[in-house]
Amino acid sequence: MDKKYKISLIYIVTILIVLALGIISLLLGSSYIPPADVFAFLSGTQEISRTSTIILSEIRLPRIILSFIVGAGLAAAGTVFQGVIRNPMVDPYIIGISAGAGTGVMLALLLGIEIVFWNFSSIPAFAFLGALLTVILVYNLAKVGNKLPVLTFLLAGVAVSFILNSVMSFLMVIRTENLQQIVYWLMGSLAGSDWAAIKMILPYFIIGMIIIIYYLKDLNIILLGEESAGHLGVNVEKVKIILLGAASLITASVVSVSGSIGFIGLVVPHIARMIIGPDHRKLMPLAILLGGAFLLITDSLARTIMAPLELPVGIITALVGGPYFIYLLRRKTKDIW
Repeated sequence: MDKKYKISLIYIVTILIVLALGIISLLLGSSYIPPADVFAFLSGTQEISRTSTIILSEIRLPRIILSFIVGAGLAAAGTVFQGVIRNPMVDPYIIGISAGAGTGVMLALLLGIEIVFWNFSSIPAFAFLGALLTVILVYNLAKVGNKLPVLTFLLAGVAVSFILNSVMSFLMVIRTENLQQIVYWLMGSLAGSDWAAIKMILPYFIIGMIIIIYYLKDLNIILLGEESAGHLGVNVEKVKIILLGAASLITASVVSVSGSIGFIGLVVPHIARMIIGPDHRKLMPLAILLGGAFLLITDSLARTIMAPLELPVGIITALVGGPYFIYLLRRKTKDIW
């Protein structure tokens, strides 16, 4: 089979899977809506009850779209972090970026700062500031001379993550109102998703994605070797900083609405790389699609496993991602790069 045809087929099948998962998610929920009503809603061929219309258009549909955006964003960020650090065990959650973003959001909420300027909300901006400062801190803690040992980087990230989680717990104790919602948010939850949340994060998400896509070719060159990349005219340090900043921006934007949902940025890029190879120009679109699909599945499970009680989706992703991280740590096969 022609390689280009095979890659196109992979994309098409993945898109169809995402669409199918979206339709299935519309059918799931505490309120039963007949499949015929769901398909009538999607096709617009006939009217359905006002109650069903509100549930589908104002509750389930925005949640499905937000689930895809969050999953896609975390997978894209994880792909960038793994590429820049050159290790498949790196993930925004493990190295503390999600915790940094969460701390930024908690501080903004505690201080009562929420400004909207040209459709840009300040909440994701505070999340980005927290995430960016965390990246800088972890990077400098782990760096030894001009080298960045992966194990040291991971340990520094875990240590900083623990500290930031403690800070968030302290801030949570101070802000006792809406305690249950905050706890759910810290554990990773898409409950209460609406169109306003999508509108709030979308500008940051799009900007981050555009930057990442623009520099994917340079990232491929860097993976051939930093010295070789320099000879080919790539400013290695500049590209690394820009990519880490863009990945942090995406992570921050999605964390500001979903909380810390772990391991998507670890598991999904690794699976996508095994399917389509290490070329980031082909890898990134697949990781985005698989990330969205993964969170659609796990969020549907979180909503239905103990219905009508809803589990934080972060619990489900951790149950999948935790063992996978252990598997990666224990792997003795040749390096995937």
